[in-house]
Amino acid sequence: MSRSSARRGSVEPIAAIAALFAVTAGLGLYAGVLDDVRPTSDRDVATPTLDRVHERASDLTVVDPDAIDAARRAGPDGYRVNVTMWTDSRRWTAGPVPPARADRASRSVSVRLAPGRLRAGRLRVEVWT
Repeated sequence: MSRSSARRGSVEPIAAIAALFAVTAGLGLYAGVLDDVRPTSDRDVATPTLDRVHERASDLTVVDPDAIDAARRAGPDGYRVNVTMWTDSRRWTAGPVPPARADRASRSVSVRLAPGRLRAGRLRVEVWT
């Protein structure tokens, strides 16, 4: 063995693999966080608005058609909101007519037509600036 090889450092294979894993995991986490905080122009505002409208217009199980106009005000500041709900036989709408570029979200709901009379329906929210 030469004198120069005695002065070289060596690392156990398991320690080298663990260090490589730690560096790779750190870079992956950094890239993920960086992507999450990057500003984007295509934010989804309709889905959270739909959640808030549903909470305000329902008792968390059944939507009251008379409450959708007041629930429309649950939209984000600076945005216009249209709320539409329909069953197989009726349709309710609150808010201005949405443009084609509006962000949309919808979900299936139970609609209260009268005390004790429920129908399957759909609740849709359209949000735009």
